[in-house]
Amino acid sequence: MRRCYDVVVVGGGHAGIEAAIAAARLGAEVALAVPNPDTIGVMPCNPAIGGPGKSQLVFEVHALGGVMAKLADATAIHGRTLNASKGPAVRSLRVQNERDGYAGAAQELVRGTARLSLVRGEVAELEAEDGPPRRVTGVVLSDGRRLAARSVVLCAGTFLRGVVWYGQRRRDAGRQGEAPARHLSRSLLATGHRLTRFKTGTPPRVRSDSVDFAALQLVPPDLPAASFTGTPGPRVTETPTWLTRTTPATHDLIRENLGESAMYSGVIDGEGPRYCPSIEDKVVRFADKDHHLLFVEPDGVDTSEVYLQGFSSSMPPALQERMVRTLPGFEGATIQRYAYAVEYDALDPAGLDVTLMSRALAGLFSAGQVNGTSGYEEAAAQGLLAGVNAVRWAELSGADRVSLRRDEGYLGVLVDDLVRWGAGEPYRMLTSRNEYRLLHRQDNAEARLSEVGHAWGLVSDARLRAVKESERRIESEVARLKTTRLNGDLAATVLCRPGEGYDGVVAQLGPAAEPLSEAEQRRVETEIRYAGYIERSQRQLAARSQFERVELAGVAFERVASLSAEGREALERARPATLGAAQRLRGVRDSDLAALLVHMKTRGAVSRETTAA
Repeated sequence: MRRCYDVVVVGGGHAGIEAAIAAARLGAEVALAVPNPDTIGVMPCNPAIGGPGKSQLVFEVHALGGVMAKLADATAIHGRTLNASKGPAVRSLRVQNERDGYAGAAQELVRGTARLSLVRGEVAELEAEDGPPRRVTGVVLSDGRRLAARSVVLCAGTFLRGVVWYGQRRRDAGRQGEAPARHLSRSLLATGHRLTRFKTGTPPRVRSDSVDFAALQLVPPDLPAASFTGTPGPRVTETPTWLTRTTPATHDLIRENLGESAMYSGVIDGEGPRYCPSIEDKVVRFADKDHHLLFVEPDGVDTSEVYLQGFSSSMPPALQERMVRTLPGFEGATIQRYAYAVEYDALDPAGLDVTLMSRALAGLFSAGQVNGTSGYEEAAAQGLLAGVNAVRWAELSGADRVSLRRDEGYLGVLVDDLVRWGAGEPYRMLTSRNEYRLLHRQDNAEARLSEVGHAWGLVSDARLRAVKESERRIESEVARLKTTRLNGDLAATVLCRPGEGYDGVVAQLGPAAEPLSEAEQRRVETEIRYAGYIERSQRQLAARSQFERVELAGVAFERVASLSAEGREALERARPATLGAAQRLRGVRDSDLAALLVHMKTRGAVSRETTAA
């Protein structure tokens, strides 16, 4: 049996959801292949969306026409803006979600998307035809069914040869209770891909009725509630979260039993996530600390479980019970689901181009943890980009694929980091990775990227008009405050004083010509208070962006005179899309960049002004 599609998406996690829905909305006939459709949108780790570096990605996905923000808002039960007392570059929304509700909403959205078919089965093999270039032609399921496709998006998460560990005991699984992808790694290797081995983990889930919540520190949600889409969900303030902490007894118990940990006993070879370490890793690496804070978060409003964020572990179950009962408020705790580590194969993302297409197999795109990243938000952002490009490849045979540059947003930073450096460990997006973070804030994502999403075909005319109207109102109000005096000083100067706010200034000055939403008022505050910093960042970006706009597609580096041997080797290996990407490669010297500029000038691909810069 052979069915034909434009795009086949493999896997129904956050990357697969975005890829499949985007591709279908762009007019492609899409098959979403998953072993069990009831697991689409499942949140196997903490049921939460956002946080520093991650919320910025969610806002960008929404601005570009993706769906994660809508799903997160619709199922939010607790929301807080992190780093609210710090500068706008690092302020980050984080919402706790109804775990089962999020999966249900995702499945309903997938099933209701036109031209998107669910295919139940495990993808075991990639089909390809010889080139050049060698091209993917479809996939084969483990039961022998064949799905022909012009392009394939691989969103396999942690399932490639996945192994779950509880102490020294292992079980083949992609995550708790689900079988791994047993055969696909072999097919990837056979088609010229390089694989690496990574490890991640998840904390235990504890029965709510066994926790003494009176002993915990309450963390209430923000009031009023913020949201990713501008429309908070109906239940976002229904439940608090709490804080507890490890104790010296916790640390002693872990140190005495490190040999029982799957990671520390040496049975796991895969590299773990530096920025989401296990509790064993925290105790070893930060031996001077007598405690570590842990967030206690519900899996839903009516759930019987709470989640111990920051307490992931690969200790055996009996030891986990002893560890958990050393925590304040958990002295009588009953673990409902034990923590575990999962080890899995991942692609080397240096083998991708900036459109997330494989360099080894044309038409094969990949997104999410299979690319070496860690987190729902990173996966969704990649999935959206991969889905858009899979359609463009299917329709145009490789022409006119798209990406974002590093100077355009967090998604650009994510992709640039992955394809330039590869991933030696699970990659997590952080605000510190983005040198343009003051310009790439979560509050201006729509202003930055809605026009891009419209050009990609995912943002409607009406929505783009609404975004532009909002920007016009904000710009008009900023101009009014910068030119109108209040008690002898410009209103903008007054707004910058400690203790002053937009509401107070406007109460004296009079309302804006057109009413502004709460979000628009906060944007006005930010644009005025941080105007000097923003202008300086814009100047720096403009200077750097000249290199980002010099495209290197089709350049034969072996013909570029005066390149160093090391620089030529690095350029040939990475095939950077722009001069800016070449500038960030290890082994590429300033003299190599000068040689490239001269070469591009002779081809008429760069102006004299850029050469002088």
